[in-house]
Amino acid sequence: MAEGIAKKILPKYFHIESAGIEAHGLNPYTVKTMNEIEIDISNNKSKSIKIEDLNKFELIITLCGDARDKCLILNSGLNHIHWDISDPANCKGKEEKIRKEYSETRDLIFKYMQTLK
Repeated sequence: MAEGIAKKILPKYFHIESAGIEAHGLNPYTVKTMNEIEIDISNNKSKSIKIEDLNKFELIITLCGDARDKCLILNSGLNHIHWDISDPANCKGKEEKIRKEYSETRDLIFKYMQTLK
C-alpha cells in the first residue's frame, strides 16, 4: 500500500521502492483496498530488502514493529522514520472486519505519506 500511495501523491522525482523483511506475495485484500481509491497495484511484486541495499536510500520508512525490530541496522545512522501501523494481514474475523482493517490501514498510511510532501 505504501509504495502505491507514495507513487501517487509524492513528487515524481522521488525514487520509491517498497520491500519487507520477507516477500509474502501480493495480498488480494491490499489490491482491492487500493482499487477503492483508484490506485492499481495489481502488477506490483512482493519483495524482500537486502540489508546491504539500505545505504542507497536517503530515507527509510518502516511501517510495523516487525521490520523495526528485525532490521537492527536501522539504528546505525540511516535516515529512518517508523510509523507504528498494525499489519492488516494479521486481522482475523469476518470479511467485513478484515476489509475495514485494510481500509483503515490504507487511510493511515495515506495520512502519514501526506506529511512527506
